[in-house]
Amino acid sequence: MTVGVLAVGASITAVAGTAEAAEPTGVGKSSPSATASWRVDLSRLTAMQHNTRRTSRGLTLADSQPRGDHNPPTAATLAPGQPDTARGSYTAPEVNAGQWVSAVVAKPDASVPAGTRVEVDVRGRGVDGGWTEWRTTKPDSILSLPEPVSKLQARVILTSAADGAAPVVSGLELQSAAAPAESATAAATAYGPVRLFATREGLVGHTTANGHVIKSRDHFVALPSRRMLASNGGNEYRVKVCYKGRCETAPVWDVGPWNTRDDYWNPSSVRETFRDLPQGRPEAQAAYQNGYNNGKDEFGRTVANPAGIDLADGTFWDGLAMTNNDWVDVTFNPGSSGGTVTVTAWAQANVRSCATTTCAVVSQVYANQTYPAVCWTVGEKVTAEGVTNDKWVKLPLVAGGYGYVSGIYLTGDQTGGVTTRCT
Repeated sequence: MTVGVLAVGASITAVAGTAEAAEPTGVGKSSPSATASWRVDLSRLTAMQHNTRRTSRGLTLADSQPRGDHNPPTAATLAPGQPDTARGSYTAPEVNAGQWVSAVVAKPDASVPAGTRVEVDVRGRGVDGGWTEWRTTKPDSILSLPEPVSKLQARVILTSAADGAAPVVSGLELQSAAAPAESATAAATAYGPVRLFATREGLVGHTTANGHVIKSRDHFVALPSRRMLASNGGNEYRVKVCYKGRCETAPVWDVGPWNTRDDYWNPSSVRETFRDLPQGRPEAQAAYQNGYNNGKDEFGRTVANPAGIDLADGTFWDGLAMTNNDWVDVTFNPGSSGGTVTVTAWAQANVRSCATTTCAVVSQVYANQTYPAVCWTVGEKVTAEGVTNDKWVKLPLVAGGYGYVSGIYLTGDQTGGVTTRCT
């Protein structure tokens, strides 16, 4: 478990120049060995759902008969051979973890008939209050999040069998796990611009992967991965698309073209599939131009164009004044600059209100746990195991505000890998 920001009732001071490790017990402290868990509410039927319903047995598909609208439309690239199944999704209310969480294990209680599938995606709110990208869990496996988060949200994806059989989820629990967060470059930071081939989505009247019914001259885009799929009507994930001097920033409301697990905007180290391709290169583009994957997409269809993004009609015609499918410049998460990295503690230690051992204790860090960090500063010298360090690292607190921990208790170099100096 990654424990963070626990207010304590009294200041614990240490003699300057000596170890500043925290006392092992005390008011307001929590055992780092305990595993926190959160029950996910699957009962609230809101706009954050598509083709799902609640029965006495649990959450299931509202309509399990295979139809085109239930699959993520791939717009201009829709072709025969797409798996003929019905799909639905339910995004649960967010859960306040009350601590920094770097990794989770999803434990669904589900009935999964042959040919059906239940998938659980998880995201969290990071230091700046924005959402990380979605990550898909594996049964009973630890999922590392893009960065430490203080709030969690789960999205359940249900897929029917070809004969119409449907899965049922009666419960879902998220458990904290001890694992480092992904590289900070995997957080929702700005990336681009990248040159991509764009196609017009069209499909007015069809339903997108997030449940939005496409309207005439709509404004949104589709990307070939659920990792940046925003909620119906939401703007959590956006891209800026430019074409011949005109630009539009639009939300991501659909999945496609061609693939559904190709987050090509992410570094290869965390890209979900096709990790041997360079960052910024869609699988469909590599398949079309270079014969990658024998020229086929993830479903085995022959790729007929190099599209890496679909544009809704309003974005295509009105926002960018495009008349034909063409190459555009795309920036992911425009205006997002990140601003934090992650550090790992090797011992339990106090987090104080300033960079000296005389300041009040406002939190603690625990051994082998990962925390978000902002910058480093020079403060009081602290000695541990024969090594002295005067660098202190600034950490955001779950309850708000910031605290400082001596860099002597962080793994890596004197600042735990934080390169930005506090101003």
